[in-house]
Amino acid sequence: MTHYKLLAAASGLALMAAASAHAQTAPAPASDSSQVDEVVVTGVRKSLREALDVKRGSDKVVEAISAKDIGVLPDVTIAESIARLPGVNATRDRGNDSQAVVRGLGARLVLGTVNGREVASSEPDRNVRWEIYPSEVVQGVQVYKSQSADLIAGGVAATINIDTIAPLDYKGPEFVLRAGPVFYDGGKDIPNYDQTGYRASGSWVHKINDDLAIVLGLTSQKQKNGYVSFQGWGYNDSTIRQPAGASDSSGDLNGDGKLDATPWGAQLEVKKLNQKRNGVSTGLQWKPSDNFELKFDALYSDIKINENQDQAIYGWNNWGNWANGNAGDYNAPGASYTLINNTVVAANLVSNNAVHSVIARYTEDKKLFVTGLNGKWTNDAWTVVGDLSYSKAERENNWAAVRLETYPSTMSFDTRAGVKPTVKLTQDITTLPQYNSWKGGQNDGPEHLNDELAAGALDFTRDLAGGAFKSVQFGARASNRTKDHSMFQFYPWANAGTVVPASMLSYYKVRAFDVPAVVTGDFDALAAVLYGANAFDPSHGSENLAQQWSVNEKVFEGYGKLNFAADSIGGSWATGNIGVRVVHTETSSDGQQADTLGVFSPVSIDNDYTDILPSANVKFDFGDGKVFRLGLAKVIARPPLDELRASRTLTTWSPYTGSAGNPTLKPFEAVQFDASAEWYFRPEALIAASYYYKDVSSYIGWKQTPIAYGGTTYAVSSPTNGGDGYIQGLELTFQTPFFFLPGPFDKFGVYSNYAYVDSDLKEFSPVNNPLDMTGLAKHTATVDLWYANGPVEARLGWKYHSPMTVIYGWNGADLQTLESEKTLDFSASYNINDHVTVRFQANNLTNEELRMYRDNDPNRIGRYDVYGRRYLADVTLKF
Repeated sequence: MTHYKLLAAASGLALMAAASAHAQTAPAPASDSSQVDEVVVTGVRKSLREALDVKRGSDKVVEAISAKDIGVLPDVTIAESIARLPGVNATRDRGNDSQAVVRGLGARLVLGTVNGREVASSEPDRNVRWEIYPSEVVQGVQVYKSQSADLIAGGVAATINIDTIAPLDYKGPEFVLRAGPVFYDGGKDIPNYDQTGYRASGSWVHKINDDLAIVLGLTSQKQKNGYVSFQGWGYNDSTIRQPAGASDSSGDLNGDGKLDATPWGAQLEVKKLNQKRNGVSTGLQWKPSDNFELKFDALYSDIKINENQDQAIYGWNNWGNWANGNAGDYNAPGASYTLINNTVVAANLVSNNAVHSVIARYTEDKKLFVTGLNGKWTNDAWTVVGDLSYSKAERENNWAAVRLETYPSTMSFDTRAGVKPTVKLTQDITTLPQYNSWKGGQNDGPEHLNDELAAGALDFTRDLAGGAFKSVQFGARASNRTKDHSMFQFYPWANAGTVVPASMLSYYKVRAFDVPAVVTGDFDALAAVLYGANAFDPSHGSENLAQQWSVNEKVFEGYGKLNFAADSIGGSWATGNIGVRVVHTETSSDGQQADTLGVFSPVSIDNDYTDILPSANVKFDFGDGKVFRLGLAKVIARPPLDELRASRTLTTWSPYTGSAGNPTLKPFEAVQFDASAEWYFRPEALIAASYYYKDVSSYIGWKQTPIAYGGTTYAVSSPTNGGDGYIQGLELTFQTPFFFLPGPFDKFGVYSNYAYVDSDLKEFSPVNNPLDMTGLAKHTATVDLWYANGPVEARLGWKYHSPMTVIYGWNGADLQTLESEKTLDFSASYNINDHVTVRFQANNLTNEELRMYRDNDPNRIGRYDVYGRRYLADVTLKF
């Protein structure tokens, strides 16, 4: 079905629903026969009921989280709560749920908003890290899966909106305090590492009078979530392994005439994390009359990460020439190797072996400030809403490293799929001398990223008297956003003949992997001995011009929307809307481009485009809790900001390659259809099935393209717009208290959902076996078994997703496949009285490990992280 036919159908869908049956207005369905005697519920059970009220009342396909009572959510951050919704996954970073993946589309296609406003992000693209937002500051979350003209454009996968507390509407206790320790067992093998952190929060909501109220919230968290990681560096598929004429320069190890891929290297990394997050939120709500309301809100968050790292790098740069396919390594007497699908997945080598020990320190400071002012004026027929917002995100990070190396006579490794990666030596590494040879220290940073976003919106609603058409809405929005990035680097060198005293080094084993002992030491002391005092002073750095870029984006949007409600076919009550949003985008990209000699020159490139986005939604309410929805819309997601950079780098050696941004990228575009059948058969109870189809006309991926510069052809990797395809899926939801069971089993309940996704969309790499599109997990499931009986509440939650393509880190070209994950969490709380609650929580009970692989081949390891379990116990005071 073409886009034009789909959009025409959208108009017909809404108009048919509005004009069907009679041109008169009938009252909405009164009470449902499905309703039962009301039972007063609190806590998580109340939250589930209120979330269903939001879902049921919306004219769009939406999932919701309700937390009108501060501290009711069992999760530490809102990211963990979002990840339990139907069709939603979250990628883990340092063991924490972080970025959201919705309906088979990656985080880059999810629009994040706070109080309905787009916000800045400390990520290079646009992604929102939801773990930044503590659950205590959140009053509600909506995940809009279908589009409406009044929503900000940008959420092809979904729009996730967080609502902070509106103090005048708040009904809970005035003061809420919560505090307790958090224990992480992922760092149990790390010597002299304290695994205990804490979590604390406090909120004050005060109604000065019936017209004015304020809210103030403070949060503080210290995470000691150290863990162990094994990482692969990729594989050499090039035929250029050695100088022409050398033995097996073609890369064929076993002489069968086929190229054999070999690993570039791998490393074990122990991360000694110390992460602190402090935040403050505030809000003011003033309603001096029934006709006017003013809201102000502000949120500030500061996350500081101090991460001491012990790394063991096996096969520095070519893994002892393994990646070069040297026959003297692989086929020497005593050596052996294992090939699976022409990839070396295991080997025992007796020459050119090296283990580099890296003792490093990584620091990161992320600041986020979000604020807005919203005014609302109403009279008998008109509603006018004005909104001003500003947000700023900053990140500064630095990585400094000391390097030593040793040369074992033999080394074996096994990184194939289905087993934990292993590296073994025939010698005790603690007895081998450590050297600092040609490779000195390294300092990457300081790296700076700044994102600043200012926006204003004005919306009008005109109520229409009588008839099926209830109101008309129209409005405009403008935003100005600038994201810029810079990075400095330098390389301290060891003084000639410097030897590190053995007394400065110590060794320890990690149980997570079968690898040699890891070297550790005091970073500052080692740096002073090797490189001299103040060797890592940031003033020594010079700017890496390849990393210098800035993107400015101006967006101008206008929309119109017609809302209707009337009797419809089959006696149902039909409500919905039809509308259109027009979006004009202007970008200006600045960067540095290298020539064939590696000399950089500044460049600036402008671009603009306009999108017309019609939409229609209709909800049929048949009474007795039965609801059916339809939606149709054209949607876009603007390109990641870092991929719009004007930068370009080229190598000055063979094979000639390069990397570049693409300032002329167009947005991801699709037309989507939604259908949802829902039966709210009791309070807190729902059976629902939703189907969606996205007809994609353009998407964005990374591709390597041959480009000629100065008579030389370079294989340049850059983001580009791709062709068309489809994404379709089915989402099933079932939740209910066990009212049909005799006591005490009627105090239990279940919340469950399952999502299936199918698509023919592929990434552009690897060329011979492309990955599925980023974020596409074919199967996702959640099952929560809960218990609520007076003062006692408990939840056992299980979450699963099948393998999916992800972008790991900040490089959009670094695509890996995240293997399936099954996580099990438990939480329980007890209300001692109306003022005191104690809670216990355990996350990742089964110690689910994270494994990724490269190039769409499970035997090509990307990373293998062992995060461990997290235990939390806290006390909440309410008064």
